[in-house]
Amino acid sequence: MRKVSLLLAFGVAMLVPAFGQAPAAARKVDNEFVQQQFGDQFTLVPEIAAVFGDLDGDGAEDVAIAARCKNPMVDQAEHKYTVMDPYYDFFGYGDPKLTTTFSEANPARRGLVVLIIHGAGPDGWRSATPKAKYVIVNLPYRTISIRKMGLRKKTIEAIYIEEASELGGSSALFFDGKKFRYVPMGGDME
Repeated sequence: MRKVSLLLAFGVAMLVPAFGQAPAAARKVDNEFVQQQFGDQFTLVPEIAAVFGDLDGDGAEDVAIAARCKNPMVDQAEHKYTVMDPYYDFFGYGDPKLTTTFSEANPARRGLVVLIIHGAGPDGWRSATPKAKYVIVNLPYRTISIRKMGLRKKTIEAIYIEEASELGGSSALFFDGKKFRYVPMGGDME
């Protein structure tokens, strides 16, 4: 009788997701997901894959997504994200209300943003209510990846950027507990 009740409980547990929403683990990063999380001003950059890691050090998986945006400030309140400009902040003027008005000379880099979702709980970034969402503007990237970085006797995960500039440099973007910070890492040695 005990085996039957265990099998019945297991069978019911397996059927519950079939009748409800798709389980959080099944969520994928596509244009629909981006617009659901950030609004219709954003579109996925399909040439650059989303990258995953623990950017805030809380043990939950986070995601960084390459996207394009028409106006990042429009849906900020409705979709509960924060717009940051760590690139220009590094150079002394990082107020996104001002820096989002700067015009990029190269049309291929115009409107590029990095979308970051800090995950919560065991589902991480797939959670129905993520811990925090960020839109990083004015970051001149060609590719992004997540790697380990040494910072003041600690090892953290950071977003590494191959910059789309004439110098072909690289940089890193890391979360300091309050905001994202930009750090140049040097140029290519080729």
